[in-house]
Amino acid sequence: MPASPSLRGTSKGKKLMTERLIKLGLLASSGIAVLVTIGIVFSLVVESVRFFSEVSFFDFMFGLEWNPQTAMRSDQVGSSGAFGAVPLLAGTILISAIALLVAGPLGIYSAVYLSEYASARRRAIVKPTLEVLAGVPTVVYGFFAAIVIAPLLRDAGAAIGLEIASESALAAGLVMGVMIIPLVSSISDDVISAVPASLREGSIGLGATKSETIRKVVLPAALPGIAGGMMLAASRAVGETMIVVMAAGLAANLTINPLEAVTTVTVQIVMLLTGDQEFDSAKTLAAFALGLALFVITLLFNMVGNWFVNRYREAYD
Repeated sequence: MPASPSLRGTSKGKKLMTERLIKLGLLASSGIAVLVTIGIVFSLVVESVRFFSEVSFFDFMFGLEWNPQTAMRSDQVGSSGAFGAVPLLAGTILISAIALLVAGPLGIYSAVYLSEYASARRRAIVKPTLEVLAGVPTVVYGFFAAIVIAPLLRDAGAAIGLEIASESALAAGLVMGVMIIPLVSSISDDVISAVPASLREGSIGLGATKSETIRKVVLPAALPGIAGGMMLAASRAVGETMIVVMAAGLAANLTINPLEAVTTVTVQIVMLLTGDQEFDSAKTLAAFALGLALFVITLLFNMVGNWFVNRYREAYD
């Protein structure tokens, strides 16, 4: 027997109510994410304004010396300090650049192999194995860099007469590059796989080999997505802390030599906020200014990545 009109009306009403509840839940989730972001930015800006009321903005952004060991109280000695962030930014960029030089080629090559050459069985084994790297805690990478990579580089340098510090940007950058390989590989794999098969078939039909098709057709078509993935990987590298603490050191050196010890913005934020601190001194407030600078840097990376993707993205039928 067909359902009565009253039962149909009740069932339809329940479905509408369920859809409304789902919509409200999604709206609430989106609203919470936006509010949390606004709260983070607001707290950074407010505390940074307090910091810049004590330290010049230009001294912070263009100063070449970082020595925030100021007095916590007026009766202590050493009430002045140097808050030039250039050495920290230079160290952050140096280590991140080394990491990208490692993760970029390895991640893209592995993505090309997985999407174009690997069989379904081999892909089912290699891809999860590669993504295990993403699940390793960063502190483990830090131990590996400090105990294995840094001594290995130091001994290798000594063997050829090259002086390499026991804590160096090169050691931290190499291990950080290994850490972000799964990010680059996963995004690149998805982008390459999304390139229409008709482009490959057309290239091969015109006489191109498989390697020529990949180099001249597939990779150019997937380039915007790959570039976006590299920008995300750069953001991940900029925000890393534990590897730098263990492998690169805490010295705020202004150098572009990867064989020397450097430090990064995130490491100094941790150092400034470690222990009992009073949130009315320039030393502590400097952490919020560094956090704001780091937020702006990662935001710019994401904006550049989105612009690149939107600017050069190809639309396929």
